[in-house]
Amino acid sequence: MNVVLGIDGGGTRTRAAIVRGEQVLSRVENGSIKRLRVGPEAAEENLRTLLSEVIAQAGVAAIAAASVGVASASMPGVPEWITRVFRDFGIARSEVVGDEVIALDAAFHGGPGILQIAGTGSNCIGRAPDGGRESAGGWSSRLGDEGSGYWIGLHAVRRALRAHDREEPTRVLDRVGEIWGTPTIEALVNLGDSSPGPDFAALAPAIDKLAGEGDAVALGVMHQAAADLVDSVLLVRSKLLRKHKLTGEVPVAWIGSVIGKSRIVREGFFAGLRAAAPAIPVLEFEVSGIDGAVWRAQRMAEH
Repeated sequence: MNVVLGIDGGGTRTRAAIVRGEQVLSRVENGSIKRLRVGPEAAEENLRTLLSEVIAQAGVAAIAAASVGVASASMPGVPEWITRVFRDFGIARSEVVGDEVIALDAAFHGGPGILQIAGTGSNCIGRAPDGGRESAGGWSSRLGDEGSGYWIGLHAVRRALRAHDREEPTRVLDRVGEIWGTPTIEALVNLGDSSPGPDFAALAPAIDKLAGEGDAVALGVMHQAAADLVDSVLLVRSKLLRKHKLTGEVPVAWIGSVIGKSRIVREGFFAGLRAAAPAIPVLEFEVSGIDGAVWRAQRMAEH
């Protein structure tokens, strides 16, 4: 039975699993392999460390195929350097695809469906029964990624500054100042406006907590995040129905910490979809991208 490797390269961490049939031989987690986030040297070091650990833990001599999903897969040079590292570890047969591809296959195993990604970034992708794909969002943290962790952090600060101007109460600026170590609004703005700047996505859990405590600014941001994610799914759904002449609904799956960890966003996401399209099936639990990578690697090894 073939031994395969699946890797899910997220924005903040990378997961790897080696599987033989239904048996998971090893699972390892390490830092990001996304070059734009950690730099080329750190990305390669993280990947090499990950491969060394997951192979050693599995105790296997050969890997038949490997599939890795990473957010920057379409960037020039990214598939090449990952493939080169694989070859250094004796993995001759491999593929590098977008993280949305492995997550979509984790949910639907090559079949039709819509996947909403909402983690550090956001993206929505749909696949029709004929294999055609439609998408919405995913235009980067600066130009889009509505409803993502980064969007939540950035827009919470923006709205809180506006509330400060209007002398409206909010604890957002105080909490962000504590996290960033900025004792004044001026220092907070200088850091927030710096380049490359702070990690706005890291603010999302604190904003979600403030929203749960009733902070109006934080609550407004979380509700808007949920609404934006719903809009992305409905946009992809409309494209699938119109362009691919579908007569029935396609199921919806989701992945990412924003929906997974925020009760406010998750409830708003489910409620919004039910209100707009009552017949659309929505998976209750989050899918795991690593499962899709393993499934793709197994298919590759069989053909």
